[in-house]
Amino acid sequence: MAQHLRLNFVDGRWTPAESGLTRENVNPADFSDVLGEFAESGGVDTDRAVDAAAAALPAWRALGPIHRAAHLTEAGRMLAARAEEVAAAITREQGKLLAEARGEVQRTLSVLEFTVGQARRLGGVTAPAEDERTFAYTFRRPIGVVGLVTPWNFPLAIPMWKVAPALLSGCTAVLKPSPLTPLTSALLVEVFQQAGVPDGVLNLVQGDVAAGEALVANPAVAGISFTGSLGVGTAIHTGGAHRLLRTQLELGGKNAVVVCDDADLDAAVDAVVHGAFGQAGQRCSATSRAVVDVRVRDRFLDRLVARVAGLRVGPGDDPASQLCPVVNTVRRDAALAAIEGAQRDGGKVLCGGGPEVRPGLPEGCYVQPTVIRDVPWDSELAQEEVFGPVLAVVDADGFDDAIRIANSVKYGMSGTVFTASQARAFEAVERFEAGMLHVNRPGVGAYAHLPHTGAKASQYGPPECSPEVFEFYTAWHSACIGY
Repeated sequence: MAQHLRLNFVDGRWTPAESGLTRENVNPADFSDVLGEFAESGGVDTDRAVDAAAAALPAWRALGPIHRAAHLTEAGRMLAARAEEVAAAITREQGKLLAEARGEVQRTLSVLEFTVGQARRLGGVTAPAEDERTFAYTFRRPIGVVGLVTPWNFPLAIPMWKVAPALLSGCTAVLKPSPLTPLTSALLVEVFQQAGVPDGVLNLVQGDVAAGEALVANPAVAGISFTGSLGVGTAIHTGGAHRLLRTQLELGGKNAVVVCDDADLDAAVDAVVHGAFGQAGQRCSATSRAVVDVRVRDRFLDRLVARVAGLRVGPGDDPASQLCPVVNTVRRDAALAAIEGAQRDGGKVLCGGGPEVRPGLPEGCYVQPTVIRDVPWDSELAQEEVFGPVLAVVDADGFDDAIRIANSVKYGMSGTVFTASQARAFEAVERFEAGMLHVNRPGVGAYAHLPHTGAKASQYGPPECSPEVFEFYTAWHSACIGY
């Protein structure tokens, strides 16, 4: 690993934190594997990055979207050429299976490809005028300097789906990734640097709370795009409210798969295994509740438990592994605590239920894939996000009861139904209080050209991805010209 990738990137130069402080980055699959010491930045570092972005803004904005897109296209070529290197870095510092990491790289390239294609569409409309000899039209302008605060669970894809539209729009940016995945973000920024993006247009500040708070407080920052927890997102929004800071917040999820009494149970089991245990359940759109009609519950559980109990937990770079570790000891302990709490509330563990320990397995953050039945719909496990490989199975007495239970949480990221009834399928889509809806397929995420969005406490502001993302990074203007 190049030494400079452990640093911040400000105004075209790799530089350490002003304080000299660093943070150790450890492989969650093997605590003996230390990736290095990465910069631990504070407010001074953030302010310098914002100053660099503000200085670069006029020239970058004047370049125009078509020419800006050329830089993004070149970055895509370079990222594709380094796909295996980047996937290996994701697996090593975040923990996910190498196949999942490769999938993330491909998703990232798809997002970039879509975004670049919008360069010739970032226009406005001509409109009729009420007065004679008047030309009326609308157009967009970039909002200015933006702060991009990203999580650890998709350390490449989520930064890209913020960086790409921000830069294409004409904004300049300060990327503040999770301190748990600093290397992947540094690799992404290096790709943009090598693609010829001018100095100061994209800056990287590594660190934790102090760096993020400085982004929110800096008056030169016009907007913050954040993906992460509800608590932090609320703090960002309220912290900038006094100066009308524009925010785009993608927050938590407590997603349900509704299994009706006429569902294809094999297809439903496949989807739940993928949604609940892919990436060890560490996705905002992960399936954390299976709301199952009591008429098919036992048959569904028999098939589900047989599949889940056979999943092999192990390091992401081991081809035999089918379920990766969680990202750190905090998430491991939280998952185990959620399992204990569910048992106190009357839930019955059908498989898993503890840390994964076996001969030959390195010391790491391994949690057994866990299925818990008889979970009350209003208990903590059925209401609160776990972000780990823990599935709550909640009984429902018919379709209406299942939809009620699915909508009973404060979040609304994803909703999924399995049914053979066309009427139920459309009714579920209509009644789910969620941003991303699925019928008879895994309920995770959306395509690069569709809005990645939630409802209720899962989302505030415009969606990510899709053409709608530019509603965050640009502001509308109108002009009336007499002639």
